[in-house]
Amino acid sequence: MTPEPAMPPTATLADDRLIVALDLPDALAGLEMAGRLGDAVSFYKIGLGMLTGGGLALANELRDEHGKRIFLDLKLFDIGVTVEAAVRGLARFGHDFLTVHGDPHVVRAAAQTKGDTKILAVTVLTSLDRADLDAAQIEAGTIPDLVATRAMRAFEAGADGVIASPQEAAMIRALPEAAGRLIVTPGVRPEGSAMGDQKRTETPARAIRAGADHVVVGRPVHAAADPRAVAEAIVAGLPPRA
Repeated sequence: MTPEPAMPPTATLADDRLIVALDLPDALAGLEMAGRLGDAVSFYKIGLGMLTGGGLALANELRDEHGKRIFLDLKLFDIGVTVEAAVRGLARFGHDFLTVHGDPHVVRAAAQTKGDTKILAVTVLTSLDRADLDAAQIEAGTIPDLVATRAMRAFEAGADGVIASPQEAAMIRALPEAAGRLIVTPGVRPEGSAMGDQKRTETPARAIRAGADHVVVGRPVHAAADPRAVAEAIVAGLPPRA
């Protein structure tokens, strides 16, 4: 695959606290977008939506040929032995992050075969609210309480970090179990952006201030007329590193 325009071989200048979600139809579209973003972005998320469109090949090319960091957002969920096998196979690619659902048996299984890949446990999807959880017959309680409980149990089961909305980042960061662990927040929207299908959102700067290590932004970047300018503006608005 050949991007248009070409990317530089490495991306050492970008702030890796911003992860851009390449939620695009296929690998060719993803590579073209990465070419447009160039060295303004060094970290990309590739999820299930692109998996059958060459997502793993794109992840490998962005890492091996362009020096990018990669977050595989596959949200694995199955019996332990199957999760172990899936994570073992994915870990051989050496990508940075891989998501699994935050149920302790899934996290424990993933931790067995993860190699150097960091396992991030999904707490409660940022597109859900309490009404959605009720419809799915999830136990009663506020979303923040459920997120805190799932985060704590995931950390205890061996997760390297969690996925949660930016509205819950501060609460998770305050957990004793969160010391030294990662918090990655999707559902992040720059000021003035449409919420789309997200229900628990915050701005990138506020998410970082609340304790997030990385913010994930997709459509506000890749759907923009000038994606690079949007990415650069997001990074410019982030607070200084501690």
